[in-house]
Amino acid sequence: MSGPSNAKDEPLTDHRVLVDYLATGSRPPQDWRIGTEHEKFGFRLDDLRPPAWDGERGIEALLRGLTRFGWEPYEEHGRLIALAKAGASVTLEPAGQLELSGAMLENIHDTCCETMTHLREVKAVGDELGLGFLGMGFQPKWRRDEMPWMPKGRYKIMREYMPKRGQLGLDMMTRTCTVQVNLDFADEADMVKKFRVSLALQPIATALFADSPFTDGKPNGYLSYRSHIWTDTDPDRTGMLDFVFEDGFGFERYVDYLLDVPMYFSYRNGEYLDLAGRSFRKFLRGELAELPGQLPTMRDWADHMTTAFPEVRLKKYLEMRGADGGPWNRLCALPAFWTGLLYDDAALDAAWDLVKDFSREERHALRDGVPKHGFKLPFRGATLRELALEALKISGQGLARRNRLNKSGANEAVFLEPLLEFALANETPAERKLALFHGAWGGSVDPVFREFAY
Repeated sequence: MSGPSNAKDEPLTDHRVLVDYLATGSRPPQDWRIGTEHEKFGFRLDDLRPPAWDGERGIEALLRGLTRFGWEPYEEHGRLIALAKAGASVTLEPAGQLELSGAMLENIHDTCCETMTHLREVKAVGDELGLGFLGMGFQPKWRRDEMPWMPKGRYKIMREYMPKRGQLGLDMMTRTCTVQVNLDFADEADMVKKFRVSLALQPIATALFADSPFTDGKPNGYLSYRSHIWTDTDPDRTGMLDFVFEDGFGFERYVDYLLDVPMYFSYRNGEYLDLAGRSFRKFLRGELAELPGQLPTMRDWADHMTTAFPEVRLKKYLEMRGADGGPWNRLCALPAFWTGLLYDDAALDAAWDLVKDFSREERHALRDGVPKHGFKLPFRGATLRELALEALKISGQGLARRNRLNKSGANEAVFLEPLLEFALANETPAERKLALFHGAWGGSVDPVFREFAY
């Protein structure tokens, strides 16, 4: 989750400014970049418990240790809660899940190098503190009440509001991890096409990355429990956004959607003001009782955009949000999958042909069924696996045509290999962990912290 925006503090007086703000994300193909984000669970090597923020072995000590690699600290009320360097940041999710928000880079080779450098830095400091880090979609062992909370003002507000709108919002905050990619668009029409394709195919990414089969140390009946959690978090700000597929969709329609998403807060004078449930439309008219006569700023709007959590999110770029966190090679596979589909015209056309006749009911059936059934979810006389293999084929062809090579002469399609292996085997990462749980692990999830740690 994001920290305070760096947008300007000038008052907003016109709804059109919000539309124009999104439109300024448009850029020519030669300027398109790739930004990868991933979260991971910290754990103490001796007892596997998640570290608190403070203490000699806490998250704050880890962040402090990372500053030796040139990261600049960011504090909130004297507490170190984030780092920044060269267009990237290291931030904290509510229970201390460590997130790298990568810089916008030119190709998957670069973004994978960035990810690996970060993981090496985290491991170097973590080893000194007796901390390890695990990539999965959901905390496999510890209960919600055993998870720590980080000292960030926005999380206190969200923690109090979440239970009013769903049963699993606090689990989303404290016990999930994801990997996502942020991709550019050329103009409004290109944004619309990419939004529709990525939203319709988001269940494919969920299946390919499904890796959250355990809750409280036992199988939970799902392959991606993280994905299931979003179905009972907050209906006002989650879901498949059916209006994206309607005629006339564009920047303005998305702004209208965001204006109807209830607020969480406004960041004023270094403090988060609790505005949970309030209307941004009223804020635009200066009608909030908590801020009488005051108008929102572009910073308020940029912050508000981060509090909507659909399967694909529009800012000045598109965010693909459907995947569970995982090991290092899948962190590179997620941006490769979507870059291949969306950054090559022929691949984007082929992907649109694949999904353009999906009905609303089919899109929802895929979204709702994949968390439990993965590749084996029935679809149009076959299963989702066949759809996944076709999407991977299109992505691979798109990456090959991009022809961005590494020093060994390999193009970016090499990063799809782990996903192809799962789809060909018709077996998600979660199913492989379940087999270990029922076999070699003897009914314990503890070995996952050793065998799958970074």
